[in-house]
Order: sequence, then C-alpha cells, then structure tokens
Amino acid sequence: MDLYLLLGLIALLVVWGVMIYNKLIALKNRASNGFAQIEVQLKRRYDLIPNLVETAKATMAHERETLEAVIAARNSAEAGLRQAAANPEDGNALAALSSAEGALTQALGSFRVTLEAYPDLKANQNMMQLTETLESTENKVAFARQAFNDQVMAYNTYRASFPPVLIANQFGHTKDLALLEFEDSALIQAAPKVSF
Repeated sequence: MDLYLLLGLIALLVVWGVMIYNKLIALKNRASNGFAQIEVQLKRRYDLIPNLVETAKATMAHERETLEAVIAARNSAEAGLRQAAANPEDGNALAALSSAEGALTQALGSFRVTLEAYPDLKANQNMMQLTETLESTENKVAFARQAFNDQVMAYNTYRASFPPVLIANQFGHTKDLALLEFEDSALIQAAPKVSF
C-alpha cells in the first residue's frame, strides 16, 4: 500500500512539474510573439520613411542635413531591429534598439518641425497620406511594445514566483527577459510643467 502511495505522489510531482514547465514555455513563446509584432510594425515604419523623405526631397532641397539625419537614424534603427530580432532575449540588443529608436524619433521630430515651413509640401496629397500612415504605424508600435512588455512581465513574474522558481532553473529558465523601454521613458512619465 505504501508503494502505491509513493508512486502516486511521484506521479503527482511529475505532472505538477510538467504543468509548470509548459506554462513557462507558453509565457516565453507569448513574449517572443509580442516581439515579432513589434518587428512587423517597426519594419513597416522603416519602409515608410524613405518614401516620406523622397516626397519631401524635391521641395526641401536645402534641408538636406535634416533629410540625411532621418535616413541615417532609420538605417541605424533598422540595424538595431535586425540584431534584436536575432535574439529577443538579449537585453543589450533591446537596449541598442531602444537607443536607435530614440534617435529616429528625434530625427523625425526635427523633420516634422522643418516640414512646417513648407505649407505646399504639407498640403501635398502624398505627403499627407504618408505622414498619416507613419503616425498610425507609430501608434501600432506603441501598442505592440506595451503588449510585448506585458508578456515579458507575465513570464518574469511567473518564473520568479514560488513554486515555479524551483522548476524554472532546472530547465534553463534562469534569467528574466528584458523589457523594451525607450530612453525617454522617464521624460514621458514626468508631469508636464506649465508656466504662464
């Protein structure tokens, strides 16, 4: 009788361990899928930028420095995305992508400010459509990044909680996944200052 009880207990522990392992894998796969969604939106963004610059190039010929800065920042961000996509679990790759995205956002901001000086270009149908599509894509990037960070947080929390922490380390789940945070996140979270 004691042998059956011992075998039942061992079987219960094995089933419990398998359930924890499967949930760890499911959570990690959700985080990987979340990064894949970011990758899709960032690639879309990177594909739109050359079209935007080409549309503006003829009208903004003497703003060459601004246009070149946008393209250089775009190329840097695209390289960062390739590196991060190769290993989304690498925190350094995500940090490099975050930094490159910050530089691209700044370059696009300068481009938008410069664009204000060209009302004819701003009214151009192609330019309007491209800027609207770019803004929509940037919103999708923000939503995809939030979904990715939510999945990473769910994985990290579950992996570090008890009792999964007892199983996680045994099967290679030894470290947290990195969040994708932008360099200006502290600035974004700070309350705006208003002065009259």
